[in-house]
Amino acid sequence: MEMFQSFIQYILNLGSAIFVPLIIFIIGLVAKMPLKKAFMSAITLGIAFTGMNMVIGFMSSAVSPASEAFALNTGISLPALDLGWTGAASITWSWAYAFVFFAVVIGVNIVMLLLNLTKTLNVDMWNVWGKALTAYLVYFISGSLIAGFVTAIVQVILELKLGDMFQKHIQDLTGIPLVTVTHIMNISAVLMLPVNKLMDKIPFFNKKSDTNALKEKIGIFSENSVMGFIIGLLLGFAGAYGVSGSLNLAIQVATAMALFPMISKLFMQSLSPLADAMSELMKSRFKDREVYIGLDWPILAGRSEVWVTAILIVPIFIGYSMILPGNTVLPLAGVINYSIAVGGLLLTGGNLYRMLVLGVIYTPLYLYSATYFAPILTGLANATGSVEVAEGQLITWSSIEGPEFRIMFAEAFNGNIPAVIGAILFLLMFYWLNKEMKNAKIPSERYTEIIEPEAIVEE
Repeated sequence: MEMFQSFIQYILNLGSAIFVPLIIFIIGLVAKMPLKKAFMSAITLGIAFTGMNMVIGFMSSAVSPASEAFALNTGISLPALDLGWTGAASITWSWAYAFVFFAVVIGVNIVMLLLNLTKTLNVDMWNVWGKALTAYLVYFISGSLIAGFVTAIVQVILELKLGDMFQKHIQDLTGIPLVTVTHIMNISAVLMLPVNKLMDKIPFFNKKSDTNALKEKIGIFSENSVMGFIIGLLLGFAGAYGVSGSLNLAIQVATAMALFPMISKLFMQSLSPLADAMSELMKSRFKDREVYIGLDWPILAGRSEVWVTAILIVPIFIGYSMILPGNTVLPLAGVINYSIAVGGLLLTGGNLYRMLVLGVIYTPLYLYSATYFAPILTGLANATGSVEVAEGQLITWSSIEGPEFRIMFAEAFNGNIPAVIGAILFLLMFYWLNKEMKNAKIPSERYTEIIEPEAIVEE
């Protein structure tokens, strides 16, 4: 077992930019891609992940200090330290059972593919730690290791079904064929669905309002770089950066916003040949059967709607932390909430107005969830010694992914009757989301411009 853990840890230490392309290279050879073509696809994917992670890191390193300055200017002081996803990941990998979840993820996926219960092959092994984190949280609350593993298995199944239901929408948003996203953050769309359905009844929210559509209405202000500049400038002023500091932050955010779509093209260049090879392989083996390649969420990072939503929600995130009773978390490392932005993107098809409304409504969920998880993550950190926590301090993750799923199942296995009912309702809502997304038009066809009354009179 120790040898296996050492081998897996060695692979993980290589980083996702090596680990995931290595898997893609192997799949390419299995799909009978020429060696040179498979190698080039893998290399290009590694470049895409590296470039995207660099720009995301650049964006976060620019925005987080401004967010902290904004919080300090308000005099806010809360006891739970936000370590973000990187802190949560390092703590989780230190858990003794964490490496077992590679077998869980692969085993469940293979069984579901063989039984034709999914079309998604999840190659995002980098995020296996998310399943291990879920298992530990459930284990900590319920006291049952079996309950932890059962919940992690349910998560794997739901992630594969999320990959299935969102695939056509992701293909439309990215232009990459037969590729999907199997990240747990997409599950935020489940609770967002009722509000999104309500917005269907309001004409204003049924207009095209992705960044491409806005170009016709607001011209230069809809350009990625200009939007980034304006948002960065406003955030800088909110953080009392002064004119010079605010202008520098504005240029940094504008730079990231301009680079995101450029790098996203590398994902298409890398994955399109693999998708074609996989399609041909499945046609030769199974009649009318196709397989989707499940990847991490950064393949969606080229959509500027994600970043406009995430950054505009930052001051709201911090504002909520100041006024919500019972909250103990100041969002810093996790202040850019990808869960709300990515889940909202997929649910609404990139409708910015809807995404912002959903962000405002659902942000408190993450603060209260982070407050709930603080003693659990702190306990795991202390038990493993992976992160040094000062006595009396708490650590957490302000934008923890899928908190509603994790909390309800943990409390359900702890015998909490309302949580049992909540978990059942959540699964029913997941079924509703699955049905809605499979029947929904793809984003480019979903919304139509509403004819204004003046236009009708003129005709």
